[in-house]
Amino acid sequence: MVDSRGALAPEGRRADRLELRVPTTATQLPAVRAMAGDLAMRMDYDLDAVEDLRLAVDEACATLAAIATGDSPLTVVFETTRAGLHIEAWVPTADGQDVPRDGFGWAVLATLVDAVDGRPATQAEVPGGNGSPSPVAVIAMDKFLPGQRPSGLGNGAGQNLSVAR
Repeated sequence: MVDSRGALAPEGRRADRLELRVPTTATQLPAVRAMAGDLAMRMDYDLDAVEDLRLAVDEACATLAAIATGDSPLTVVFETTRAGLHIEAWVPTADGQDVPRDGFGWAVLATLVDAVDGRPATQAEVPGGNGSPSPVAVIAMDKFLPGQRPSGLGNGAGQNLSVAR
C-alpha cells in the first residue's frame, strides 16, 4: 500500500509511504529485502548503498523474526523523502521483549545504515499498527542520500556498536 498522505518530511514535502506485511518465515523475508533494493535503486542510491540497504533490511527482519510471538506477521514501512529512505520494521512480541542490540548482527546493521534504533513499543505507536496497546519490537533505520545527512546526527551518534556487554 502506498500512502502519500503521510506526515511532512523535514524538507517540507510529504513522504511517500509503502507498507509491506509478510509472514516471518525464511521464504518471505527475501521479498522485503528485494523491496528495499528496488526503492533504493529508484531513488538513485549508488550500487554499494543499495546493497547496504538490502543487507540491513535482511538483518533487521531476521532479528525481529527471532523474537516475534507465534506466527505474527512482520510489518515494514518504507518512507521515501528527498533526504533518503526511512524504514521501520516491527513484529508483535511478548510484553517486555526488547530488541537484542548486543550481538554481531546489530554491529553489522549499525555500520550499513546512517542511523538505527531498536526499541519496544505498542501497536498504537508504530506506523501501520492497529492502535492497540499490544506490545511490539521495532527497528528503525535511516539511509541518507549523499549530501542529505542532517547535521544533528553526526557520525553514528547514539548507535550502540558494542558486541559484548
